[in-house]
Amino acid sequence: MENEDVEGGMEDEFRSPGRKYRPVVAHDRAVLEMSSMDHGSSSNADASRMAKVGPREHSNANQAAVPANGNVNGSESQHKLELFGFDSLVNILGLKSMTAEQVVAPSSLSTEGDDGPHPYERPRVEEIKLGTMMGVFIPCLQSILGIIYYIRFTWIVGMAGIGESLMLVTLCGLCTFLTSISLSAIATNGAMKGGGPYYLIGRALGPEVGVSIGLCFFLGNAVAGALYVLGAVETFLKAVPAAGIFRETITHINGTRAVEPIESPSSHDLQIYGIVVTIVLCFIVFGGVKMINRVAPAFLIPVLFSLVCIFIGVLLARKDHPATGITGLSLKSFQDNWGPAYQLTNNAGIPDPKGEIYWNFNALVGLFFPAVTGIMAGSNRSASLKDTQRSIPVGTLAATLTTSAMYVISVVFFGAVATRDKLLTDRVADGHEPHIATLFTSFICIGCVVIGNLDLITPTVTMFFLLCYAGVNLSCFLLDLLDAPSWRPRWKFHHWSLSLLGALLCIVIMFLISWSFTVVSLALASLIYYYVSIKGKAGDWGDGFKSAYFQLALRSLRSLGANQVHPKNWYPIPLVFCRPWGKLPENVPCHPKLADFANCMKKKGRGMSIFVSILDGDYHEHAEAAKLACKQLSTYIDYKSCEGVAEIVVAPSMSEGFRGIVQTMGLGNLKPNIVVIRYPEIWRRENLTEIPVTFVGIINDCIVANKAVVIVKGLDEWPNMYQKQYGTIDLYWIVRDGGLMLLLSQLLLTKESFESCKIQVFCIAEEDSDAEELKADVKKFLYDLRMQAEVIVISMKSWDLQAEGGQPDESLEAFTAAQRRIGSYLGEMKSRAQELGTSLMADGKPVIVNEQQVEKFLYTTLKLNSTILRHSRMASVVLVSLPPPPVNHPAYFYMEYMDLLVQNVPRLLIVRGYRRDVVTLFT
Repeated sequence: MENEDVEGGMEDEFRSPGRKYRPVVAHDRAVLEMSSMDHGSSSNADASRMAKVGPREHSNANQAAVPANGNVNGSESQHKLELFGFDSLVNILGLKSMTAEQVVAPSSLSTEGDDGPHPYERPRVEEIKLGTMMGVFIPCLQSILGIIYYIRFTWIVGMAGIGESLMLVTLCGLCTFLTSISLSAIATNGAMKGGGPYYLIGRALGPEVGVSIGLCFFLGNAVAGALYVLGAVETFLKAVPAAGIFRETITHINGTRAVEPIESPSSHDLQIYGIVVTIVLCFIVFGGVKMINRVAPAFLIPVLFSLVCIFIGVLLARKDHPATGITGLSLKSFQDNWGPAYQLTNNAGIPDPKGEIYWNFNALVGLFFPAVTGIMAGSNRSASLKDTQRSIPVGTLAATLTTSAMYVISVVFFGAVATRDKLLTDRVADGHEPHIATLFTSFICIGCVVIGNLDLITPTVTMFFLLCYAGVNLSCFLLDLLDAPSWRPRWKFHHWSLSLLGALLCIVIMFLISWSFTVVSLALASLIYYYVSIKGKAGDWGDGFKSAYFQLALRSLRSLGANQVHPKNWYPIPLVFCRPWGKLPENVPCHPKLADFANCMKKKGRGMSIFVSILDGDYHEHAEAAKLACKQLSTYIDYKSCEGVAEIVVAPSMSEGFRGIVQTMGLGNLKPNIVVIRYPEIWRRENLTEIPVTFVGIINDCIVANKAVVIVKGLDEWPNMYQKQYGTIDLYWIVRDGGLMLLLSQLLLTKESFESCKIQVFCIAEEDSDAEELKADVKKFLYDLRMQAEVIVISMKSWDLQAEGGQPDESLEAFTAAQRRIGSYLGEMKSRAQELGTSLMADGKPVIVNEQQVEKFLYTTLKLNSTILRHSRMASVVLVSLPPPPVNHPAYFYMEYMDLLVQNVPRLLIVRGYRRDVVTLFT
């Protein structure tokens, strides 16, 4: 039964005065809340158009795309393949679309002449792709061999000694080596686009983590720019002291007069020259990054030449005109320089007992670590590589091992070639361009240059690089541990334990350097993550967290088992049946207030709701329409900020569809335990058999399937989160329901709209029973349940209407009208049975009607309705027990009972529990 069929031609009746129910229309407040929703796109329109194409037209369209001469065997081969359907054949277009390659879709499989282009020919790319050597190894080598090695490494050896310097190089080198292994594993697990660590981490840990760590990596590189600028200026001023505007001369070392005065560059010179150099570099970068990448390898030549000169100088030292403090390779110098000599220094790093800076091993880690960074240089050029899956691991690891070995050798040589004082006083050995981003980076770089102290900038660079490396290691650890079917890296020399060790090593090094810097770095990354998660555009990149959630869900489901959940661990899992029982606007897939009510059944929004709807018809004919409807319903759920999923089921009828849903929906103990439906307030104005039969059938199916039921009456007036309620929540506790009604009232109080309400529990008692004893027992029970509520006991003589006087006139009129309608319906059944010569039949099955029992049911519902109107007319919401449909009574009779029960109650929840407790008294 489609929504359009519910209303029929009765729209005028809804507008008649005196009616308590009105349909949901386009100008309702609840509908206007959803006016900004985007329920589809062009793809939805395409899907709906495809759904209209019949099987024959679809088959003909597929056959038309394949010409008769499209293969060697001609029509014979084509005939053999007809069984498989041409739209599913593996062809060159399908393979290239899987790899995201851009291909020209041909109009036919025929090829043109020699002068014409082949339809399957790939577009020719002008850009020259790089190999392992020039694309990864050389850039990594250039990045790793930074300024720290040239202007601080000998000083580090003098301060830490050979022993602890070797430990320092090993610690930092091991960190980057483990990160390189993780990087190699991730980079070889499929095709990689440009983006460097942002791309790698984002695809492994999600876009939010990728952006937060990627931005920190960018800040690290920006600050590193200032590091290299200051290092270059310091080297220049050391080589050409006359260029200094402000000069500083040191004549005392450790309180004693120095053998020779030491010229130290002034911090003001570093600031002035550094700003000038940064501005010049900014203009150069504006010329184009591609041009810089092409000429960058040429700058490696002087770097390699300088390394050769350094080692030649070490080997030939003291043989020709030795300098002061240079001993040449000497065992004595090696022994003298083995242990550390940590001490106070001034800002220039010169030993000074009155200096402001004290150096230790942790501080040297922060100073030296930038000398081992640069392993991302190859992955940053992934878009320019011929074979990323081979070049990145081979080139990165080769550069890491090469530089680490060179550092170890340098420690030994530097420690054995000079005295301690010489090492401590001589800190120098011998396309489309993002212009706005470049300018922003320049400002960051200039701001750090103004600091004018390389030793203060270096720890900041270290923190950001370590954070990035920790992200890479955690990405590989997560992917390796989950071992999803898609995790098939070509680089086999990796293990989750190595990645975990690399991540922990990064964190340990961060805290070794400075716990305050670490906290600030993590806080910055967290703020970026929070901002991106809120403001960023959602995207599914198949990150590792999705696999983690899947694995966690499986393990949790297995741990829950098939046994009943303990009441302390019971959560409501509502199955929200989206049958509107009325007409909805065309662009609204569900009643606008249904999600608001579903949220009220969760504590602080925690819990799962399953929104289901049923399409009548054949599944093969309505499959595409069901997918489109499911997408629209999911959009609605997301818009209403309700944790839930949408399901659309195609079934021959409403009853069969719901019966299948209530049996199969969910897994294990995560199956829905409450069915939420809207009360069909329009049933009397419509077909008198279809709605009652469907509604009563749903209730009976829930009872058989052992599902709790919550029927909402007055859903149009249900408050949203911004509409405060200040009345009471009244419970008419008639039958034992496992505490479900009490629990629902407590869940309502956790919502902002009902938090100012108070709970009243009405207990119905016979007059001859002890009302006070019942009240005391209920209050004790509520106290043990940690629930605050006022208990009210209502004593009644009997449910006989004539025994009680003073009934409201409107109730008596409703009772009389219900009696008259039931009598008329019963008379029609009897007449039909006499004509057919059969027993009484209703709803397609025989019925047995006890007229005295029918009248008793009417009395009962009338009495309860009168009691509710007397005590709870001003209540914010009323909860009452749901009476089960009497056996062998027509569905029409039950709807008359229910109508009399809900008469004139504006907002009512009719609740039926199931055969188990949902609350407990015990801890």
